[in-house]
Amino acid sequence: MQGTKMAEKRQFHAIKGVRDILPPESALWNRVEAAAREVFAAYGYGEIRLPIFEQTELFARSIGSETDVVQKEMFAFDLYGSRELEKWRGLVRSGPHPKDPLSFQRNFVELIKHWKLAFEQDRLERTTSDVQILQGLDEVNKELLRVIDSGAVGSSEWARQVERGSFLAADLQIGQSVVLRPEATASVCRAYIEHGMHTLPGNVKLYYMGPMFRRERPQKGRYRQFYQIGAEVLGQSDAPAIDAELIEMLVVFFERAGLTGTTLAVNSIGCKECRRKYVELLRAELLKVKEKLGADSQRRIETNPLRVLDSKMPEEQAIIERLPRISDHLCADCRAHFAKLQEELKLRDIQYEINWRLVRGLDYYTRTTFEITAPGLGSQNAVCGGGRYDGLVELLGGPPTKGIGFAIGTDRLILSLQETGKAQATASLDVFVAWMGAAAYPAAVRLARRLRGERLSVEIPAEETKFKKALGLADKLRARHAVIIGDDEVASGQFTLKNLATGEQEKFGEAELVEFLKASAKA
Repeated sequence: MQGTKMAEKRQFHAIKGVRDILPPESALWNRVEAAAREVFAAYGYGEIRLPIFEQTELFARSIGSETDVVQKEMFAFDLYGSRELEKWRGLVRSGPHPKDPLSFQRNFVELIKHWKLAFEQDRLERTTSDVQILQGLDEVNKELLRVIDSGAVGSSEWARQVERGSFLAADLQIGQSVVLRPEATASVCRAYIEHGMHTLPGNVKLYYMGPMFRRERPQKGRYRQFYQIGAEVLGQSDAPAIDAELIEMLVVFFERAGLTGTTLAVNSIGCKECRRKYVELLRAELLKVKEKLGADSQRRIETNPLRVLDSKMPEEQAIIERLPRISDHLCADCRAHFAKLQEELKLRDIQYEINWRLVRGLDYYTRTTFEITAPGLGSQNAVCGGGRYDGLVELLGGPPTKGIGFAIGTDRLILSLQETGKAQATASLDVFVAWMGAAAYPAAVRLARRLRGERLSVEIPAEETKFKKALGLADKLRARHAVIIGDDEVASGQFTLKNLATGEQEKFGEAELVEFLKASAKA
């Protein structure tokens, strides 16, 4: 009984690394997301809404199977919950136990039983191949039972059926490994390929917003469920003007969202050919100073030398500053592309700085990379990163396609707005309807409904409240105005409107009141 009482009192909390976003902060999130939709639409982008989970292989291939994201940080799970099925398949594939050959047939029965149960519970896709394999498994099981009954366990016929059964079990598709998406660019490219969007006219311009998931150590501005706002341009051109307009849209969005004090850094990491030569040179130079580098950088010398340039280790900074710069090793075409990008940015009056250490370590990234940092975030001050990825769509099985995009860390953007004082709480209510007396209630309900029909936010108490208490509640709810309706107002048809900031009061007829409040809300 005591245990039951303890269970009843248990409090549940959000899991470490995730959190609730509550009012009034959620209003700030809505404002930022509304600004993104407004600005992106002005530049011709359409919203794409992506699945929360995707095939694991999509990110292993796009981000890279050796990256920390794929190796350590993804939340992976079996889409069909078939671990039990996998267990029995493994036992069948391993063959008979030397000391208990009949165990093979028993494992076979369990495999078939669990497979059929998974079908019945709709936990597996009923593919033609698997149905045929299941029929074959039934046939093998009958033959195994026949051989056992004849006392010929261990004979050539027994061995033949064991081998056939093992091969059939190996060919079964036990469900699908999926992950909660750690980023969205790969998902956008998958959708672009899957829906044949390369046949659409002009460049395909898409934006998205929503949660991503990584198993990282939670810290300020970094969560295991975090949010991104991003945009991608996919098409047949890699003209620098496309890159510059994308960056321009990003700058305009930050201005519209109220973020100030940002810094834009740009770089070019070259094409596949000149970057490959630079990486070889960089690796050779890093090997000369390997003993002076930390463990992570030493490991990256072999796996991905460009990532060493990302190092934030204080003791490595002087060493990195003396390394060869990719800007000195671009081919003629890449130098021209980067020079044209800078011309396009200047044409748009966009301030920027060149950061030669701003790299992307994966092979499909090419030429333009950029990053925007913001105040109030400490050392991890990047609020947005982006770049050109002309090889990604093709890598994922699509047609040759040029691509560029960015992802904004929404959590960090919101945090920067809060830390720099750009996110003060504003009035959340346009009108509080304070009514007194049974005769006033119908008039209050009608007025509230009419004001809400004009897209004003309105609060009306469900029960009669004393005048002073009603105005106190209106003040706590940060309402701009209170409409006071009592017996006198009902009799005269004149409502009392109180400005809760100034304390001023005026009398209005209903039609005049509605127009006044509409105009006030727009001001």
